[in-house]
Amino acid sequence: MDLEAVDDSESRFAAYVEGLVSVIGHSDRAGPLWDYCVGLVMPGERKSVEPMAAVTAPDRTAAQHQSLLHFVGQSPWSDEKVLAKIGEMVLPTIERHGPIEAWIVDDTGFPKKGAHSVGVARQYCGQVGKQENCQVAVSLSLANHHAGLPAAYRLYLPEDWAADSKRRRKTGVPKEVVFKTKPEIALQQIDAACKAGVPRGVVLLDAGYGGNTELRTSISALALTYVAGIFSHTTVWTSDTRPLPPKKWSGQGRPPKRLRRDRKHQPISVKELAFKLPRRAWRTIKWREGSAEMLSSRFARVRVHAAMTI
Repeated sequence: MDLEAVDDSESRFAAYVEGLVSVIGHSDRAGPLWDYCVGLVMPGERKSVEPMAAVTAPDRTAAQHQSLLHFVGQSPWSDEKVLAKIGEMVLPTIERHGPIEAWIVDDTGFPKKGAHSVGVARQYCGQVGKQENCQVAVSLSLANHHAGLPAAYRLYLPEDWAADSKRRRKTGVPKEVVFKTKPEIALQQIDAACKAGVPRGVVLLDAGYGGNTELRTSISALALTYVAGIFSHTTVWTSDTRPLPPKKWSGQGRPPKRLRRDRKHQPISVKELAFKLPRRAWRTIKWREGSAEMLSSRFARVRVHAAMTI
């Protein structure tokens, strides 16, 4: 490797860590932060503090283990400030390759063997594609065609964990952390990004989030555009099946507000709607090269309204 390139990488890494040091509080955290960041980029499958201590300080592994353990588990630095600083340093580089195009809402599962890590429970884990004992974190990332950058990241605390005062005390969960569903956490992150003036993009949601009507409605209320995956059983109103307006008020009692339904005016599932579309409504669209061939699928566009929002 070119020595000049190595020197440049080292100086850029040092500047990056120095930027993070400015927002983590006390100056005695600078050393452990440097070692922790080095451990993250060094080879090795496990990124817990014990193997990282062996890599970063092989001649004093026990002491390094304690230092990193204290830094990760006890130092009260703000992850929000750290992520904001990362965005300040990294976002301009990403935008040199084009404007931000998407805000990606997703969650990440971390398989766990035990039951003592904060938030660990038997729940869906994306890494293994099934229900598993794991922790889950909800994230919001900014992206263009060149790169992506996490803007918000929060550990999901299941309801039974949030209500268990004994486990909360033992693991140090702050009192202000209360139970929120994953869509509620996602909306909080999106709202915070809007207030922070983050460059806007189309909000992308998989069905785990896109299937939540309240989340979709709230995103629209923030003047954001979204593209959301939904479940096949999601019901919608089409132009042919929209409910009837309320009955005309006679002047007696309260004015009627509820929309009316009859046999013809009923919501329809998106799966049923798809099967009813004529062949000419579908188009095959290719979007990028896969490992063997171009990725493609059939798409149809129909204007509908979510049944719950009418």
